[in-house]
Amino acid sequence: MLLDAEVQKPTTAGLDIRALLREHEGRNYELHHEHVNPANVRTLKTIGFDRCYTRAEGSYLWDVQGIQYLDMLSGYGVFGLGRNHPEIRRVLTEFLGLNYPSLVKMEAPLLSGLLAAELKKRMPNQLDTVFFTNSGAEGIETALKYAKCATGRPAILYCQKAFHGLTYAALSVNGDENFRAGFTPFMPDCRQIPFNDLESLERELVKRDVAAFVVEPVQGKGVNIPAPGYLREAARLCRRHGAIFIADEVQSGMGRTGRFLAVEHDGDVDPDIVVLAKTLSGGFVPVGAVLCKKWIHEKVFSSMQRSVVHSSTFSQGSFAMVAGLAALDVLDREKLIPNAERMGNRIGEGLRAMIPRFEFLKDVRWRGLMIGIEFGPPKSLGLKTAWALMHKMDKSLFPQAAIIPLLDKHHIITQVAGHNVDVIKLLPPLVISEADAVWFLDAFEDVLVQLHKFPGPAWDVVSDIGRMVLTRRAR
Repeated sequence: MLLDAEVQKPTTAGLDIRALLREHEGRNYELHHEHVNPANVRTLKTIGFDRCYTRAEGSYLWDVQGIQYLDMLSGYGVFGLGRNHPEIRRVLTEFLGLNYPSLVKMEAPLLSGLLAAELKKRMPNQLDTVFFTNSGAEGIETALKYAKCATGRPAILYCQKAFHGLTYAALSVNGDENFRAGFTPFMPDCRQIPFNDLESLERELVKRDVAAFVVEPVQGKGVNIPAPGYLREAARLCRRHGAIFIADEVQSGMGRTGRFLAVEHDGDVDPDIVVLAKTLSGGFVPVGAVLCKKWIHEKVFSSMQRSVVHSSTFSQGSFAMVAGLAALDVLDREKLIPNAERMGNRIGEGLRAMIPRFEFLKDVRWRGLMIGIEFGPPKSLGLKTAWALMHKMDKSLFPQAAIIPLLDKHHIITQVAGHNVDVIKLLPPLVISEADAVWFLDAFEDVLVQLHKFPGPAWDVVSDIGRMVLTRRAR
């Protein structure tokens, strides 16, 4: 029975969060420089991303000056349902008024059982149990532990350019040396193979020491999309050779690609483990989920003595579980998965139509609202010179020539899709509208027009940033 006990009002004035925010408005970077991460503050100021946002709703943010921005990054995909979704907020506010228990630990929580059941309904195959985590990286840690325990094997296979998180085991299967530098030694027996290469995968699997192959159905760094049939055949090869197939759907899942899971684009794929996070709570609270087959679960939790052999203090927190239930409800009722497919095609096709007109625009890749825009070397002499100059300064510098004016002039937030790549990544919220798509396409076209004027103001800005980068490296 839910308690309707009257909440006692504090006898003295407590924290006034509105007053605190007003008092310190605009001090974001000063406080972060002093207390949090000075290096990141320098980076954001260098590229002109040192904005102070004070309001968020749906696809938009507003800064201290009241300027509205289109958020085409959605917190790296966390806000797939838009920021501060009113329906999820309503459910959470109502729940907070119930004085409902959480994290009792010596119980089986109702809410996590309900959320687990809802997630299982949405899987493309039979996955039997769910473990709840606090993040995608923690989900990967869980999946790797499960795989080693269930198979008794030591090795983990992962792909070049893979990103599975930055905790220790997740970093051990990270395909980007920029994240790995300085943190050796890594977890042993982790072997890297090329993405989208079945021959390399089978060559490792036949050694019969592989516990699992972990793969992103669409790689987040670079937005690399596998060839048709790759994921389906990879899962089949893993099964044939006694290894577990782990689908890392942290970024690509929850409807982002126009399917609930991105593996569904490859037909009848049968993953052994699926890892979800990011959009799962609508962005209100950290939560992730690891779904797995029954035989794997029974190898890990093989007896009453081992019933909590893998656990986490904040796993199954009631607030997180309610957020997950509300997020799934919104995803279904507002038909956001079809909208992701429709708007992704609208933006992707609009960008692809620009390729013949602009020398720098090499390729556009997308699955739903997971979009990569790749630049490449131009043909004309003047632009070749500009391209070479930028890449000599820094291999990640050229895309800044696009994302900086997108923010400064057009008030659109995007990001470079990794280290040493000429790719911009878009992860818009699934609530994005036709008007938002037009806003972005018109802005990006204008940026491309300016980039093809060399010399010009766009190049001056990026050249200044390049010189600052080189100066700091020389210190």
